[in-house]
Amino acid sequence: MKTTVFAAILGVAAFALPLGAETIGAEESYDLLFRNGTLDAVDRDSGLEYRREVTSELVPEAEDRDTGDIQLAFLKTEPAAVALSLHQDGKERGLGTFPASVGNPIIMYFYETTVRDMAEAAGGSPLYIRNRVKDALTQPAEIEKGRETFEGREIETTRITLRPFENDPNRERMQGFGDLTLSVTMSDEVPGWYLGLEASVPGDEAPIYHSTLTFDGVVE
Repeated sequence: MKTTVFAAILGVAAFALPLGAETIGAEESYDLLFRNGTLDAVDRDSGLEYRREVTSELVPEAEDRDTGDIQLAFLKTEPAAVALSLHQDGKERGLGTFPASVGNPIIMYFYETTVRDMAEAAGGSPLYIRNRVKDALTQPAEIEKGRETFEGREIETTRITLRPFENDPNRERMQGFGDLTLSVTMSDEVPGWYLGLEASVPGDEAPIYHSTLTFDGVVE
């Protein structure tokens, strides 16, 4: 893969890439993150489960409130649709329904919960935060090819990382969220495409904010 250099034309400041990482164009990044057809091979009589873990230094109650199992279930509708729900201690809470044809909605849930959590912890307008995240999706992105263990075997993975507030003029007022990173790890070997989704804000001793969504398996 070639490394594409985006200079002042895009107004994006250069940043140090981790060893083995490259930079790809916005269109390629977007197509990978929001890949179409990622649910096509999943049995309609089964579903997908993800484990969400949340810690927040600024909103400690978020850990109990938001940590739980996220289930994706197919609905018996035409056109085909899926529902997301949060499961905690035997209780279930609906998170919305989405068309199955466009792909796996877990990535939209990931971005929207990050926007919500940042607005709650750091203050500021959710609309402003959401727009900055959208802007990041139209910029070059960091990509890493790797291998990870999945169900007892090694699989090839692709990881894309975004830093939506790296050059934001308001980053110093964001309670540390100016350093927010959003990383998505994907693989054709994983049902539903997404192996892990992570939002992280580093702190001096522990993360100010950390949220992960990890594929936990296929459920009946």
